[in-house]
Formats: sequence, structure tokens, C-alpha cells
Amino acid sequence: MRRLRVIVALGALLGLFAGVVTASPALAGRGLKWQFLPAKPFTLPAGFCGFKIRVTPLANKEFTKILKTADGSMTVLFTGSAKWSFTNLSTGKAFTENVSGPGKITMNADGSAVGVAKGHTPLFLPPPDAKRFGLPPVSVLAGRMTLSVDSAGNLTSVSLRGHVLVDACAVLS
Repeated sequence: MRRLRVIVALGALLGLFAGVVTASPALAGRGLKWQFLPAKPFTLPAGFCGFKIRVTPLANKEFTKILKTADGSMTVLFTGSAKWSFTNLSTGKAFTENVSGPGKITMNADGSAVGVAKGHTPLFLPPPDAKRFGLPPVSVLAGRMTLSVDSAGNLTSVSLRGHVLVDACAVLS
């Protein structure tokens, strides 16, 4: 159960929430082949930016591969291409962005995890964590982003070697 919580937490932070929640359990037993990662629209609550944001996949050719090791750890690889639309549900203001990644999540046997994303990556952080790490609550990043989660599912670090490409809260307000 802890492992599922970590998958969900990291997936949300990497912007892959919808696909990871629906695909990971089904993919875990299918071996080492790349599998299509479905993406569904979802709505971020107003707590992120002060207004609800609808995130809609417009183009999705993302794939995932799950690798397991003897020590109980698991690595989930993400690759492919994706384009998402972000819409302020109060005003209708919207923008579209490439969010293709790629990324990798390594879940350790103790339940802790590390996620690494490169390229263009969406990031959704609760406002206290956004403030703590100096990043917008909803953004698209360019470059290398690394984040860590402890065994209880708490976000412990976020580092960015790159820049914030789009601050969604600012653009959509």
C-alpha cells in the first residue's frame, strides 16, 4: 500500500498522475516491454492557484516500462511525447504546452522514492511545498528536475537544474 501511495505522489508531482493511477497496477505484471500510458483529463483544485485548473491531454504518445530488482526496489521509466492544455475554469483562459519529459521514478524497498525528469515536465506542488522549494504550485519546467519522497510519502526535496518554462498560476490568472 505504501508503494502505491508513493507511485501516486510521484506521478502527480511529475504530472503523470492520471496515467500512473490507472496504468501501474495493470502494467506491473506484464514484464519488461514498453506499454502505452493512457492519460485522462483531470482538474486541480482551487487550492493550488486560487482557481480550478483543468488539465487536458491533447496529444499522448507516452509509454512506460517497469523494472523490478531482487532487493524489492522498482524503477518506472516514462518516455514518448505529450501535449497538454491547462485551462482556468473560472475565466476560460488557457495555454497549451509540450510536457513530454522523459522521466524515471525509482521506488526503494523501504517505500521511499526518487523521481527524475528531463526536458519539459509538468509539476504540481501544494502551495506550502511550492513555497518551501521556491517553485510555482503549477508549472511546466525545462531541464532536469529531481525530487525525493520519504517512506511515509512526504516530499523531502525538489531540485531543478533548468528553469520554470511556464508558471501556470501567473499565466492563467
